[in-house]
Amino acid sequence: MTNDEPFVDLRKYDQSWFDRGRAGWYILLWWFVQAIAFPLTPHPFNNLRCALLRLFGASIGKGVLIRPTARFTYPWKVTIGDYSWIGDDVVLYSLDQIHIGEHCVISQKSYLCTGSHDIQDPAFGLKTASITVGNGVWIAADCFIGPGVKIGANAVIGVRSSVFSDIPSGQVCWGNPCVPRYPRKKE
Repeated sequence: MTNDEPFVDLRKYDQSWFDRGRAGWYILLWWFVQAIAFPLTPHPFNNLRCALLRLFGASIGKGVLIRPTARFTYPWKVTIGDYSWIGDDVVLYSLDQIHIGEHCVISQKSYLCTGSHDIQDPAFGLKTASITVGNGVWIAADCFIGPGVKIGANAVIGVRSSVFSDIPSGQVCWGNPCVPRYPRKKE
């Protein structure tokens, strides 16, 4: 193989094994509801957005705030604990499970991504892994959280960080890749 020959042959791509968790018509119905209902609901209509997510199988705790521009690929694969906030333009790309604890803040434009591809596979095979965000975590604006990541309780992920590996509890972290910088102290 020379450098200009493609390693990947996308004609071989196959995700027939992948279980989206619901029938195709149900997924299309969800995407339609999300495209119309979410962006048209004013900010104070948070309870309506939470109710729609619950209707489509999400586990949403009490007191959760979700902005109208947040996006959920498959809500039935999402759990959000009590009193957590999901900011504007947050994407929960939930090909696999996403668990967000209680009292968490996922700030605007952050992207929680449970899917990727096998770069060693010429067929570019799909890979998925769940994401777990512990209680009391703050993920600041415009962060990327990769597949399989576990963020420990009360950690802070600094603005524009990219998280590709687990983050320990109680640490203030940032960077690309994101690493712990110092402990988060409770006053």
